[in-house]
Amino acid sequence: MSVSEFCVGVSHDCYAELEGKFENHLETKLGGLSVVPMPATPRLDEYDAIFALGTRVTAEVLPHAERLAVIARWGVGYDLIDTDALTRADVALAITPNAVRRPVAEAIYALIFALSTNLLAQDRVVRQGHWRGQLPRLGWNLKNRVLGSLGFGNIAQEMFSMARSLGFRRLLACDPYGRADVAKFLGVELVDQEQLFTQADYLTVNTPLMPSTRGLVDASRLRLMKPTAFLINTARGPIVNQADLTRALEERWIAGAGLDVFEQEPLPADDRLRQLDNVILAPHGLAWTEEIARDNTIEACDNILAIAAGDVPKAIVNKEVLDRPGFRAKLERYRAARRTQV
Repeated sequence: MSVSEFCVGVSHDCYAELEGKFENHLETKLGGLSVVPMPATPRLDEYDAIFALGTRVTAEVLPHAERLAVIARWGVGYDLIDTDALTRADVALAITPNAVRRPVAEAIYALIFALSTNLLAQDRVVRQGHWRGQLPRLGWNLKNRVLGSLGFGNIAQEMFSMARSLGFRRLLACDPYGRADVAKFLGVELVDQEQLFTQADYLTVNTPLMPSTRGLVDASRLRLMKPTAFLINTARGPIVNQADLTRALEERWIAGAGLDVFEQEPLPADDRLRQLDNVILAPHGLAWTEEIARDNTIEACDNILAIAAGDVPKAIVNKEVLDRPGFRAKLERYRAARRTQV
C-alpha cells in the first residue's frame, strides 16, 4: 500500500456544519493522502482513517471496519462513540485537547461576564427605548466571588489559569481524578460536590459526558446553590437535567445560567428555556472561533498523519487498543508501506 492509498474519509456533518472553515487546513495537512467526503451512511471498511465532527459510531457498524485504524475527532467530546467497541475492533479514537483548551475557557468567561453584567437586560432595555433606570438589577463584579468547576481537566485548568488576574476570592474544583499538584500550582481547592454547589458563585461544568455524569446536575444539587449563583455549561447538555434546571430558573432557585449545550440539539422551538430572561443560550458554537477551526483541523490531521506513518497519536482516548495485536498489525502495515516509499 502506498501513502497515497491511505484513505481518509471526512464525515458528512463536517461539510454540513464546517463548510468553508476547515477545508484549506485539511488540504494543506493531508495533501499527500487520499481524502474523500463520506456519505451519510458510509461503509467503514473503505477508509483507513475518519476525520469526524459528530459522527455516531456504534458496535453494530464496526464489524465491517477491518481496514479502519483511527477516528480522529474534530474536538474532544466522544459521547456519540462506543469506545469499548472501537477497542474491540482495533480502532483508535484520537481527540484534539490542545486546540479546544483556550477557546472553550474563553467561552466560559464570555458567559460569566455576560451574566455578571446583566448584559442581555442591558441590551433589551436600550432596544425597548428605555435607559439604565429601568434595569431589573445591578451587575456584580467578579472580585471576591467564588469560581467553581465540576471537573478539573484540560479546560478547567485553563479557565483557572485565566482567573488569576480577575480577583476571585476562592477557586474550587470537584473531580475524583483531580491532580493535587496541579490544583496547588493553580491555587485551586479540591472539594466535594456539596462544598462545590453550596459555595460557588459561578459553577462551571467541565466534565465529560459518561454514565456517571449523565444527569449529575439535578434538582437536588441545584437546590444546594446560592440564590445569587450562576450555572455555566459548555461541556455536554445531558450532564445537566434540563427539566430540573428549567424549573430552577423559573422559580429563581439560582440567579441564572449560561448554556452552550443542551439535552437535545438543536434546542426545540417550544423549549421553555427560550422564554426565560435569566438564561443565555448559545448553539453549541460559542467556542467556534477562527482559531479553533484551524487548530482543531490541524491537530486532528496530525493524529491521522501519525497513524499513516505507523506511529501512535498523542491524544488517544482508548489507550487499551495500543496493546491489541490487530491494531499493532495495522500500524506495522503503514510503517511497511512508508518504508517502500523511501
